[in-house]
Amino acid sequence: MIARPRFLILRGGAIGDFILTLPVLQALRAQWPESYIEVVGYPHIAILAQAGGWADRIESLDRAHFARFYSLRPALGEELIGYVRSFDLVVSFLHDPDGIVRRNLLTTGVRQVLYHSPVNPTIHACDHLVKPLETLAIYAAGAAPRLTLPDADVATGRARLAALGVAGHPLALHPGSGSAAKNWPARNFLELARTAAEQGWSPFFLVGEADDAVASTLRSLGSSAPIVEGLELIETAGVLAASDAFVGNDSGITHLAAALGRRTVALFGPTDPAIWGPRGPHVRILRGAGGQLTDISPSAAMTVLVSAAPPEPPPVASPAPELPPP
Repeated sequence: MIARPRFLILRGGAIGDFILTLPVLQALRAQWPESYIEVVGYPHIAILAQAGGWADRIESLDRAHFARFYSLRPALGEELIGYVRSFDLVVSFLHDPDGIVRRNLLTTGVRQVLYHSPVNPTIHACDHLVKPLETLAIYAAGAAPRLTLPDADVATGRARLAALGVAGHPLALHPGSGSAAKNWPARNFLELARTAAEQGWSPFFLVGEADDAVASTLRSLGSSAPIVEGLELIETAGVLAASDAFVGNDSGITHLAAALGRRTVALFGPTDPAIWGPRGPHVRILRGAGGQLTDISPSAAMTVLVSAAPPEPPPVASPAPELPPP
């Protein structure tokens, strides 16, 4: 490998899928600190890698020319061929069971293409995704995703919370996920928020676009904790980085909190944490007996939260930026 290699990483998937892929970028950067790493993915998610310093540039997977690689007889064009060939290594995590994408990538003349299926891992997803790097004599099993945001992003997150009256020890609660089957009951989250407030925390609920039903339930049940919503993913990351702790379901946001180094309690039911659990030095996973989320009580979640080792406080940037008016 040359002294300053150029790497192209192709990765679709949801938030959690992308975050579980961060150890690949981390391992390449550790092996070649001066390398140039470009990620082709969904920009609103892949921006996390750029903000955290693991990627130098991101490109959209939705751009039409990347779809050409799935064609049996692609008309790639000189511009696209030159783009791919400018890299020393392409690592593809695009679902490609017939090897069509890999074959088409190789036709560009790129030096090396590594393909690894992102679906149906039988070991922890992080270990599954770093496996192809063994071809490069990189062994990164056991690695955890890591993200450190710029101070300004953390300060903006802190300002958002302050504007909502969240101070002291912010506790982020994420009651949603990509599937209702993975959601701890909203009433349990409300009970946890009440107990946490009594013990000196400043709880708030963090909800996204897919969590409208959960947010409506929280409001109908009379939540007294603030509800933070309508944020871009990078803004959500800033809020999490400004928080002391996090409790959430098996979701991409839980993986994000863990990667940011927050004290994280992940609530698991039907999915297997041995494969999909978040990794991090301050992560605790609580799984219901027999995979039943309803078997996890708010008091049990509170006990695990209190027992989890506290992380280092997030960086403080002064002065905190003022938020634009809504």
